Amino acid sequence: MEIKENLFKSDRHNSFYLSSGPEEGELIIMTHGWPELSLSWRHQLKFLGELGYHVVAPDMRGYGRSSVYKDHEAYSQREINLDMVELFTSLGKKEAIWIGHDWGSPVAWNMALHHPDKVKAVCSLCVPLGFGEHPENLMNTVNREIYPVEEYPAGQWDYQFHYYENFDDAQKEMDEDPYKLVKILFRKGDPMGLGLPARTSLTRKNKGWFAEFGGIPDFPIDEEMISEEEARTFAKYLTENTFFGPNSWYVNGEDNQKFNKTINDQTLEMPALFVHATYDYVCDTTSSPKFAAPMREACKNLTEKRIDCGHWMAQEKPDELNLIIKNWLSEI
Repeated sequence: MEIKENLFKSDRHNSFYLSSGPEEGELIIMTHGWPELSLSWRHQLKFLGELGYHVVAPDMRGYGRSSVYKDHEAYSQREINLDMVELFTSLGKKEAIWIGHDWGSPVAWNMALHHPDKVKAVCSLCVPLGFGEHPENLMNTVNREIYPVEEYPAGQWDYQFHYYENFDDAQKEMDEDPYKLVKILFRKGDPMGLGLPARTSLTRKNKGWFAEFGGIPDFPIDEEMISEEEARTFAKYLTENTFFGPNSWYVNGEDNQKFNKTINDQTLEMPALFVHATYDYVCDTTSSPKFAAPMREACKNLTEKRIDCGHWMAQEKPDELNLIIKNWLSEI
């Protein structure tokens, strides 16, 4: 199945996107998270395209070959939502199935909330409905048996406060060597971490992600996750665009909250699929079940599945994920 490169331009934004499958097929739009690319969906693009769907995966704003902006405010969910509405409209379909991961998950959820007429069904990997506002709003999701408040006041969400308080420092240490960062990030989930504090809970105490190591450690590639070529591609665009855009997604919590409050009805009637990652210790729905509670209340037609993997589900366990998505799509 051929994966095509495309570029959609509007008066306000350019969206580069990958696509596969017949253009007359039912539309699926997949939105990636931090710090990824449309390339993150390579396994799903091929698989779902071969099933006859028209599958589209954009580089989100600030990433890859899509538009990059110099103001934090440009990376609010309000602006990103407009990007997706414009891209969707350009594709000429009445509705789409939206699939998101990481920060791409609030994008998919927001399409379902703000534009239900454009959403046949919505799927999220790892991140339930309710993520994307100020991290203060996530404090009730922290499992205090794992994160005693005296030692870990913000739990696994501590790293997000670091972006608000020390944005320039956070960007600088990532811009130092994006290739090393890609290699250290894109790794399989580790079952040994279950029930233990995530490293993200110590970001402010350690004065950054890697300050205690004197910079980003040079780990070998986890070749069961990504190839050398793929790692170089991720790193190329992170180097060219810098981490300003990707990290700015984290610091629009107040505007994202205002955007969410523009909706009176927070319930979702369309089919929804949520796939838990057992070894995702930041977006933790395993040890911190409260994280998924708002989603369960809002989604009236919710299917939940689980994969024993880490955060990068679509790349770590593509065959298992693809089968879950295929079976769900056959029922909606």
